[in-house]
Amino acid sequence: MPVRLVVGALFGDEGKGKVAAYLSFVERPEFLVRTGAINAGHTVVHMGKEYKLRALPSGTVTCDVCKAAVAPGALISVGVLANEVKELGISKERVFVDENTGIIEEEHVRREREDAHLRSRIGSTLTGVGAAMSDRVMRRLKLARDFKEEIEKYATVTDVPSLLYDAVDSYKVVHVEGTQGFGLSLFHGTYPYVTSRDVTAGALLSETGLAPSDVEDVILVTKSFVTRVGEGPLKGELSLEELQRRGMVERGTVTGRPRRAAPLEENLDLLKRAARANGATKIAITKIDVLFPKAKGVTSWSDLPPEARLWISDIEKEVGVPVCYVGTGPEALETVGVC
Repeated sequence: MPVRLVVGALFGDEGKGKVAAYLSFVERPEFLVRTGAINAGHTVVHMGKEYKLRALPSGTVTCDVCKAAVAPGALISVGVLANEVKELGISKERVFVDENTGIIEEEHVRREREDAHLRSRIGSTLTGVGAAMSDRVMRRLKLARDFKEEIEKYATVTDVPSLLYDAVDSYKVVHVEGTQGFGLSLFHGTYPYVTSRDVTAGALLSETGLAPSDVEDVILVTKSFVTRVGEGPLKGELSLEELQRRGMVERGTVTGRPRRAAPLEENLDLLKRAARANGATKIAITKIDVLFPKAKGVTSWSDLPPEARLWISDIEKEVGVPVCYVGTGPEALETVGVC
């Protein structure tokens, strides 16, 4: 069936936005679906311009005919959604928010900022997501249907799963974009240093209402090295001086905080576990040009440096899943499609 899931393998920041944008440019799916919440920022660089998306699917940047949808299990704020629709300049007729999508309000942000546990111990983004999720579990969170008049200035509030069912049953391609990474899963990650939801492929299906039998591919995204923002364990963590030497210094898309980093080789156990738990059929590796600068901007396998091809093949053998996409630079189309 024509559904592709894009999920993170590590602690977020793997480049899911770039991979989703590349796939949308190549496949031009009928629907792009965003799951998760606004604490996850996905960065897309296309034609020299950088976009940082927290509510809309990343492929909206590279596909001007694709319909963008927000899943019923997602959490957004009306302000973030409005800003992204305006920035991308897309018509409300192409944007769909499910009537059951949860809405984060200022009260949720305030509650998190006043919570010392989240602020100091966990290293939360403090964007109100955890508080809103808590309210949803307690069945008191307001949903998109409660803000329909306001949201419909920017999007159509509707039954998103029904739209997806019609598309899938007509064999039209649907891309579902996950957030964070396996190591941050509420159930499977490094608890308590995790996000407030599960983020595996199964969770993406739950949030959208699609069935496992609808899925053709689960694309597991990893970076060529591992990063995480906030607290929690990180095997083989490198010093700031070493990160500077290797060109691995990064900052979080939403928080702007410096990312801790470690070699991927030190975290192969996490990558293998993520592949198994998500049922990965393909792997995407981003930022290969950081490890192998001669790979910068390459778009064909044969043009990759031999040492880069060998490194990728070794990862593929270790994990047991084919590496089908290789990111060679920040631009969405600076990508090698292998299979």
